[in-house]
Amino acid sequence: MTVNLEVDEGVGTIRLDRPPMNALDIATQDGLRAAAEEASRRDDVRAVIVWGGEKVFAAGADIKEMQAMDYEAMAVRGRDLQDSFTAVARIPKPVVAAVTGYALGGGCELALCADIRIAADNAKLGQPEILLGLIPGAGGTQRLARLVGPSRAKDLIFTGRQVRADEALAIGLVDKVVPADQVYAEARAWAERLAKGPAVALRAAKEAVDAGLETDLDTGLAIERALFAGLFATEDRATGMRSFVDEGPGKAKFR
Repeated sequence: MTVNLEVDEGVGTIRLDRPPMNALDIATQDGLRAAAEEASRRDDVRAVIVWGGEKVFAAGADIKEMQAMDYEAMAVRGRDLQDSFTAVARIPKPVVAAVTGYALGGGCELALCADIRIAADNAKLGQPEILLGLIPGAGGTQRLARLVGPSRAKDLIFTGRQVRADEALAIGLVDKVVPADQVYAEARAWAERLAKGPAVALRAAKEAVDAGLETDLDTGLAIERALFAGLFATEDRATGMRSFVDEGPGKAKFR
């Protein structure tokens, strides 16, 4: 297995394990989709970390495997490729990418599927597909532009250049930079905090933001309104408000 889901105290870690560079071949893409779907289903998974290990997140697609594919093969495979990454993006729980070393091509696209990205100070990110005569095909042209804006996305995609952690932080490609040996611990702390939160409200918050970005403001507000009202039917809402009134903010223990 090149992808594993490890669960501990409410946190599920989707672990890439295809040394030395975690190249994303077809088997690994399919493993990502299976792990993401399992994390989505399991009630004991409350938050998710995507992690490539201490040395590298994922250095991109398996170029040798891809080189053997023609137009017809990729026309068939392309949807499965995108669906594997979209399965990660659609995990209805908080997801953090813990980025060490290289996150290039498909590796960068995988990091883009997380809600936030914590990167090592030696990390390098980029979309170098143009250097192969290609464009990103696993969501990079869409998710990158939505995250950092179209001009910056075009710069990265047109040039294929690699971005160091400090620049990635400055342009909003990553959200926090820490020493390399602290990346997983930082991601774990974030995930553990949210794993103790109100699961239905967190799911609603993620859905409201993600769905709202795909539509106009009035429709986004309608989505928010419906999800907001729906939370008044949950036990967590009652617990949170009761705790706030009785004990003050931030002390609720959600089930």
